[in-house]
Amino acid sequence: MTCKNVPFGILYTMVTFYKGTVLQMMLKDMSAVELRQLLAAEQKKYDEFKSRGLDLNMSRGVPAKEQLTLAQPMMDILNSEADFFDEDGTDTRNYGCFDGLASAKKLFSQMLGASPEETIVFGNSSLNIMYDTMVKAMLFGVDGVNKPWKDCGKIKWLCPAPGYDRHFLITEKLGFEMITVPLGQDGPDMDMVEKLVQSDESIKGIWCVPMYSNPTGITYSDETVKRFAALKPAAPDFRIFWDNAYCIHHLDGERDSLLNLLDEAKKCGSEDMVFMFSSTSKVSFAGAGVAAMAGSVKTIEYFKSLMKIQTIGYDKINQLRHVRFFKDMNGLEEHMKKHAAILSPKFRAVTATLEEELAPLGIGSWTKPNGGYFISFQSPDGCAKRIVSLCKEAGVTLTDAGATYPYGNDPHDSNIRIAPSFPPIETLKLAAELFCIAVKIAAAEKLLEK
Repeated sequence: MTCKNVPFGILYTMVTFYKGTVLQMMLKDMSAVELRQLLAAEQKKYDEFKSRGLDLNMSRGVPAKEQLTLAQPMMDILNSEADFFDEDGTDTRNYGCFDGLASAKKLFSQMLGASPEETIVFGNSSLNIMYDTMVKAMLFGVDGVNKPWKDCGKIKWLCPAPGYDRHFLITEKLGFEMITVPLGQDGPDMDMVEKLVQSDESIKGIWCVPMYSNPTGITYSDETVKRFAALKPAAPDFRIFWDNAYCIHHLDGERDSLLNLLDEAKKCGSEDMVFMFSSTSKVSFAGAGVAAMAGSVKTIEYFKSLMKIQTIGYDKINQLRHVRFFKDMNGLEEHMKKHAAILSPKFRAVTATLEEELAPLGIGSWTKPNGGYFISFQSPDGCAKRIVSLCKEAGVTLTDAGATYPYGNDPHDSNIRIAPSFPPIETLKLAAELFCIAVKIAAAEKLLEK
């Protein structure tokens, strides 16, 4: 795993000047008097920010307008009647190809690391596919052999955390008991995962964001991927939901790499256990991208049999636009370099502010990912809700504290997801400055309580 992080718990030195003397001090070492002085100074800065009337929503990883504009030429790529025919002669304006155009399956199978026969191409949302796949498994089962999950009594799901809040909401709404699995620098705690799935047949699956994970930005190590492939679950219908949303979302500089789970699972004879998902929601247009799912041929054929009842087909014209615009994986990767040029300065701006304002005080820690859409901030215990509330009162909305854990319950009230993508960089710098003020206020208040 190559994601670089500021290690949790490392304390930095603050240089302060008091009556001409240089003192080495961290927040935890300050006296009550010094803490109150710092709190008063930061409160004054905070009140000034409140008077500015900021109105900025940073709660989701929303692409900036400049990113969306990069794909704008796609809308003019089909200009004549002949343009609407796929490479195999399919008229994309008509019915047919309910599982995706041949050319689209060729492109998106490469993105997912599968073959076209192992891939289905859908509409614009991978989240919609994951929800739909879960519901199909609830109603009909995962393979036509094992009974539907709704008929299995109490059912459970493993949730690596900090993780993606929308994943957790799906399993919560469908009635699963969610079990939190700690997420480390190499991925989920695999000792815990292996022990749980081998001993409890009511556990039916696990959520995974394996590359540039939401929100921590870590990428699963090769060993972690191999251990997933080699799992021996007690439940024959246990499934790995491999949401590879950020597989091509690299920032400038060093890139992470991810071992192919489907390939590793084939070596272990466990390929039917794998569902892989991705989309172009943050590549082309967030509201009009293309999403895809991959798995074993057996899995794909089974889910295609259920889809035939559900739909005549997805938007093939949009699929064709994407194929004509990107052409192949090289085209996708070149396009993403343009995204990186927009996003990387924003990530650097946030981390530079955190390092300047918080590192000297030894307050918190944060990730410095090589890709993805988020920076994960770890505040002192018991401070995250207060920090998020302070930011919101001053006009900057962040993801709710606790959202990165099942049931919204962060046991330490410490994890905050920062999404730098959407605001213009100057506005982002202001938001980062406000965030740091809120962190200082919350941390000082917490220490004074003690």
